Amino acid sequence: MDRLTRKSLKTDKFAAEVGHTVEFLEEHRKQAIIAGVALLVVIVGAAGMYFHTKKQHAERQEALRNALAIFQAQISPTPNAVLTTFPTEEKRDEAVEKAFTGIVEKYPGSVESAIATYYLGVAAGNQGKEDEAEKRFREVIDSGKQPFASQAALSLATLKASLGDQEEAEKILRGLIEHSTVLVSKEQATIALARILAGTNPDEARKLLEPLRGERSAVSRAALTALGEIGPAE
Repeated sequence: MDRLTRKSLKTDKFAAEVGHTVEFLEEHRKQAIIAGVALLVVIVGAAGMYFHTKKQHAERQEALRNALAIFQAQISPTPNAVLTTFPTEEKRDEAVEKAFTGIVEKYPGSVESAIATYYLGVAAGNQGKEDEAEKRFREVIDSGKQPFASQAALSLATLKASLGDQEEAEKILRGLIEHSTVLVSKEQATIALARILAGTNPDEARKLLEPLRGERSAVSRAALTALGEIGPAE
């Protein structure tokens, strides 16, 4: 069916519906006025909900920006009028925990909550709290909020590998290779897997990296670096 025919059918249907509506209004004027007022209330309510939702989104984004500024803050005994600083790492860690936890508790189920949970995992890992880091990463993965869930999976794989659980790390990374996202590409997951395999299965690691070395990009540079770390085949 050509576009003109589709347009004609749509126009004819619209005209017919308008005709039926006019007839109905003539017969049920009072009911129509009541219905019109009710419809106006619904429209106004929907508009209010839209602007409320938009305002909430802006609030969530602002809270996340502030939390990230704290996460990235420098340690300095001297306060800085321009940069966010903390006198000790302990003070910064406390502020990071408070800021991101606040987002998780205030905006559950949101994308910002998933990102905040991820950073709570990163902070826990930096502090040597492996169990807490794993818990947070798994919460993001289970939330299904992509592409952040994939980033959490990559971090979890790195954590599991550092703890000696190579089998779990491999499983996670092979899954990421099959289901890449804008945050974790197939190539990135492949290089991460190769690094993990380097100590136990260097031949497979090289096999994974070789196709990536000729891409003339950051991927090829990373692949060449990983190949250099593995060393030549014996």
